[in-house]
Amino acid sequence: MSAPKLRPSGHAAIDQMGREVPVPAIPRRIVSLVPSQTELLVDLGLIRRLVGITRYCIHPAEAVKHIPVIGGTKRFSTREILDFEPDLVIGNKEENVEGLITELAEHCAVWMSDIYTFDDAMAMITALGDITGTHEAAERLRQTIEQGWNTMPRATAGSSVAYLIWRKPWMAVASGTFIDDVLTRLGFRNAFAGQARYPELSLEALREARPDVVMLSSEPFPFDERHIAELGSQLPDARVVLVNGEMFSWYGSRLQLAPAYFASLLPQLDGEAA
Repeated sequence: MSAPKLRPSGHAAIDQMGREVPVPAIPRRIVSLVPSQTELLVDLGLIRRLVGITRYCIHPAEAVKHIPVIGGTKRFSTREILDFEPDLVIGNKEENVEGLITELAEHCAVWMSDIYTFDDAMAMITALGDITGTHEAAERLRQTIEQGWNTMPRATAGSSVAYLIWRKPWMAVASGTFIDDVLTRLGFRNAFAGQARYPELSLEALREARPDVVMLSSEPFPFDERHIAELGSQLPDARVVLVNGEMFSWYGSRLQLAPAYFASLLPQLDGEAA
């Protein structure tokens, strides 16, 4: 297979990894390899141009249920993707495997996001609006998100939080991650700031960190009420709560829903009614 020819009216766009990508003037056949970005593309009015998504692309449910699935975010068939003849594939540095992305990029335009902060997410929304011909819709969405985040409530100053994403071993979110930036914007102090991005932890390490709050994310590990009891017995001075991981980690259009969710969550952390 040979690499696609750049359309005369196309252009070279620079993605968030600094790669030059030969993007068609108006991409007509798009494959999305990232759930939060799939939702964003739908909300930008591009549902009819999406020809492939991952099994984890679940929002918006009614809109995506008829789009062909090409595998997971880490495991997908490049041959199957190329069979859809995409003129643009949209992925993410952390969520997708480098080798598979490199293979895809030899045959079609692959634009990659690289998200560490809220500002990175805003830049990604603008960039995808630009390369898909939906600039105005992207800017309206961006303004809505920024307005909501600029006016949302904040946590009690100085409260420390351990945000857990896995069990056996326990794993937390540390510095250099999008979730850490969200926690900071909410007014929390990350109990594991300065460590590797997703450190593995022992129960002793959790106890020594003495977090005021322990957040058990709904993804990727499906924490439930049993784990609240398990950790609550080990960390009697901490408030242990289940949280919607999508609101902390999905960096597309779901960001517009996050401020209302945080407004209902934060009073619970102070022991008040939501």
